[in-house]
Amino acid sequence: MKRMLATLPAIAIWIGLFFFNAVNLWGAFGTGPPFYGRSVNMDKWVNPWPVLLLIDLPAIAISYGLLYWGWRRRP
Repeated sequence: MKRMLATLPAIAIWIGLFFFNAVNLWGAFGTGPPFYGRSVNMDKWVNPWPVLLLIDLPAIAISYGLLYWGWRRRP
């Protein structure tokens, strides 16, 4: 039971991160050829990677902590 209580939130965090990253990267880079249709305002373009890393790294650490807490063996 403890494993399920730890695994389900960790999986939910990973799914949420995947969709959050996908939406932000598609918004920044577009879905077509390189910067297709986004060359008009390139002076206002901001690299999304620093913000994504600030969100992803703590979320990965939290999910790892949940998995470690739920799956560690007790003597």
